[in-house]
Amino acid sequence: MLIIIGIITTMCMAFGGYVLGGGTMEPIFHALPIEGMVIGGAGLGSFLVSNGMGTIKKAGSGLGKAFKGPKWKSQDYMDLLCLMFLLTKLIKTKGVIALEAHIETPEESKIFGNFEKVSSDHHVVEFICDYLRMTTMNFDDPYQVEDVLLKDLEKHHHEESEGAHALGVLGEAFPALGIVAAVLGIVKTMGSIDQPVEILGAMIGGALVGTFLGILISYTIASPIAGRLQQIVDEESHFFNVIKDIIVSHLHGNAPQISIEIGRKSIPDHMQPNFYELDEVVNELSNDLLT
Repeated sequence: MLIIIGIITTMCMAFGGYVLGGGTMEPIFHALPIEGMVIGGAGLGSFLVSNGMGTIKKAGSGLGKAFKGPKWKSQDYMDLLCLMFLLTKLIKTKGVIALEAHIETPEESKIFGNFEKVSSDHHVVEFICDYLRMTTMNFDDPYQVEDVLLKDLEKHHHEESEGAHALGVLGEAFPALGIVAAVLGIVKTMGSIDQPVEILGAMIGGALVGTFLGILISYTIASPIAGRLQQIVDEESHFFNVIKDIIVSHLHGNAPQISIEIGRKSIPDHMQPNFYELDEVVNELSNDLLT
């Protein structure tokens, strides 16, 4: 919603200032279809040339993500902490054998099933199950596990950022593509140099619309959307960092309450529950989920 409001505000201020300054929209509307075709078509073509299909798909889905905002909300972080508390408590009280049924078939687990939104994300579930499974296979050195986790998270973050990076590069290209459209308009004008001044002026004005359009799209739409998408990717990565911190803390031998408190510290401040809120929710969790 904020992106839509921002774009509308930008357009109203840019074109409103132009009109209030004595300009008319007729030359812009006249040149817009052709200039837009040149800039947009060239931009799309260069985007296809410079990216593979995987990156193109990430950029396409990233546009929707940029408009919707981050997936994880405050309640989702609370649910994640509770989920990890139950899993680490299960290990502490009943051993790793009791954990196997939950991580091998998480879709049938009462623990995972109690937190619907978290368990519906297969990336999160796989991440939790894979690393807890590794700890049941005697890969339980907290320093080694943390090193592997960090490398995995770095790889995941890099892959998730590919769409935002591709859109950012495209945004940076639009001013140059606007110049291309303007030069083509000037070439057309020079071919009609014998026409009256009024016609030549209109043709030059139309050519300059290309430069204006390229700069406007770049700095008020494409690049800001790419930047917003990168912000969302960075914010959503905190969800996996919480899981990492809790697993590493658990492997250091800390109690479940301590492990989730360490995980709580990794949550962004604006979505982080305080100690007493988390403690109250954890104390209300049913022990029947551990059976």
